[in-house]
Amino acid sequence: MFDVSTAIFTYDPAKDDENFRKHGLRLQDFAQFDTLVALVADTRGNYGERRFRIFGRIAEKAYMIVVTERDEAVRLISFRRVHEKEMRRYEQRTDR
Repeated sequence: MFDVSTAIFTYDPAKDDENFRKHGLRLQDFAQFDTLVALVADTRGNYGERRFRIFGRIAEKAYMIVVTERDEAVRLISFRRVHEKEMRRYEQRTDR
């Protein structure tokens, strides 16, 4: 597991362009998180690598980024807004 506050982040520029077309967000915008809510294993599918979903907020709006560890860096895969209902689920888990 990695430490989000000290990790080195990388991404594929083509994937960044695809993410911008699909979600209107650049992968590096993830650096604007002002509140980190949760980091959870992404078990939604078999990706051939271990992935994580990081939930956080930027200016009180809810976001989620999917990442994986590659070499000595954290690779950014996808970044999008999330519904408040989904965000509350993770906020409640971390409040315990």
